[in-house]
Amino acid sequence: MTMTSRERLAAALDHRQPDRIPVDFNGTAVTGMHVKCVIGLRDHYGLEKRLVKVHEPYQMLGWIDDDLQTALGLDVEGVYGPETMFGYRNENWTPWRMDDGAEVLMSGNFRTTKDANGDTLVYPGGDRSAPPSGRLPKNGFFFDTIIRQEPLDEAKLDPGDNLQEFGPVSEAALDHFDAESRRAAATGRGTIAGFGGTALGDIALVPAPGLKRPRGIRDVEEWYVSTLIRRPYIHKVFERQTEIALGNLGKIHARVGDRVQAVFLCGTDFGTQQSTFCSVAAFRELYMPYYKRINDWVHRRTAWKTFKHSCGAVETLISSFIESGFDILNPVQVSAAGMDARNLKEKYGRDIVFWGGGVDTQNTLAFGTPEEVRAEVLERCEIFGRGGGFVFNAVHNIQANVPIGNIVAMFEAVKEFNG
Repeated sequence: MTMTSRERLAAALDHRQPDRIPVDFNGTAVTGMHVKCVIGLRDHYGLEKRLVKVHEPYQMLGWIDDDLQTALGLDVEGVYGPETMFGYRNENWTPWRMDDGAEVLMSGNFRTTKDANGDTLVYPGGDRSAPPSGRLPKNGFFFDTIIRQEPLDEAKLDPGDNLQEFGPVSEAALDHFDAESRRAAATGRGTIAGFGGTALGDIALVPAPGLKRPRGIRDVEEWYVSTLIRRPYIHKVFERQTEIALGNLGKIHARVGDRVQAVFLCGTDFGTQQSTFCSVAAFRELYMPYYKRINDWVHRRTAWKTFKHSCGAVETLISSFIESGFDILNPVQVSAAGMDARNLKEKYGRDIVFWGGGVDTQNTLAFGTPEEVRAEVLERCEIFGRGGGFVFNAVHNIQANVPIGNIVAMFEAVKEFNG
């Protein structure tokens, strides 16, 4: 029986065998494509000439319009928050030219300057009177966060300072999620949403690139050190952030209901290429109690499945992710130590959905041949696709200079496997 995209995603998330493996490349900020890839794919498929929107400027991700989604066979639609990571709304789309001459559409609130090196500086909330919070190196492809932490006074550290960006969800944000969830559901595709506020210690968010003058511990290195030497401080931040998040999720669910099938709860990375950032014991003591509270709330009160992103060699933490209540693991970095695809599927495939891992973006997709891409995709689909529990995506976002021929080969291989 042929399923709709929404039914296909639901089956995969329930560990039932769908009619074919569902595919996502537009649903979240960690399952997308650089805008240059989207431009190249539109050209490849001979679609209408139009400028592509950069909907996630931090990583310069391009929005995939309906015509290209159809050409690629995508099954998942994303519901994003009302503001970008730089703290401004996507609206009043305006042409903007990248250093290599490529023209794209950026929000009218995306305001920049150039420094003496030719780097592009972006400002939180589009306010040039504030210190810049992001830097796009000259001829670069995505922004780096500018750390804006004041010197720390140990005696005056206040956990409330690291909660500046968290508070009650606004009526405007609720209206946004209501409208966006209706739009996404109306496409007939499966839906995943990112409501924000639940990513405890996500190192991309700790520096608060959307705040004009962030207070607290905002330096990446200092934050990691603090998880060891200032653990009571971190606990207080996480405890209050969790309380705020649960209040907000209740209000959001009342507006969006089951139009959303999955929710991106956490993008905090715990792995490097070779190992984890922290021990299993440290994860279970510092992070797990709060993740479990959030996941338990979601599972008691909604039909949503919960999505956990963590790059790297996290095999030793997967059992704890499952015990914390996460339903989905992404990006499934199969190139990292201990992350063998067959072992992951056999050991954890009954308990967690693998959303990603379909092709290695560090090596095969970026530097292999189309034939090598095809072979790897077919193998991963065979391994991960058995019995459901798999949503096809690459290992994290597809980067700017990946050959278009390799990306096409990836999609053609998925279609070949799906029949």
